[in-house]
Amino acid sequence: MTPTAVARIVIFAKAPVPGAVKTRLISALGAVGAAALARRMLDHALRQALAAGDGPVELCMSPAPGDVAWQGIELPAGVESTAQGDGDLGRRMDGAVRRVSARHGRPALLIGSDCPALTGQEIGQAVARLDDHDLVIVPAADGGYVLIGLRSPCSPLFTDMPWSTSAVCGETLRRAATLGLKVWLGPRLHDIDEPADLALLPAGF
Repeated sequence: MTPTAVARIVIFAKAPVPGAVKTRLISALGAVGAAALARRMLDHALRQALAAGDGPVELCMSPAPGDVAWQGIELPAGVESTAQGDGDLGRRMDGAVRRVSARHGRPALLIGSDCPALTGQEIGQAVARLDDHDLVIVPAADGGYVLIGLRSPCSPLFTDMPWSTSAVCGETLRRAATLGLKVWLGPRLHDIDEPADLALLPAGF
């Protein structure tokens, strides 16, 4: 089989502003501490995406690039910035996949910035699996996913999805089966969203 074009890795992230990010962790860390952790996790996600070494990396921002919320945050060399745009998470993710396909002619791999366990090795493995799979997913322990990659746009995987519930990954896989997509599943990993999740942070993080 001829390999696909190298995937574009797109990191979805909110600006690490106290009180506006990682709000479920504020009870444990305070608003400033939760934002500081969000910043460390964002930096980690950027490093791991670049370490994967499999293609271009972009940070898809909320709010948009240039907003004061991003002031003082410098991106690593080679990372492009884009805006998430409007709509619910599904619409924004679908839009990113469509943009990558239309503008760059590449598969798209979308990741968040909430999973310190997601490494460049796992990202690279997911990219490689796009050579012979339509859809790649790394599930999250809470029922969502920490990574999703597509060889080409597929809006049904993002439309009317019960976001922020434990049904997201299962419903995505059900729809993929209905559509006849060939799917690769990576190892289940943990997001850091709730105070109890802080025990899962890597040592020294």
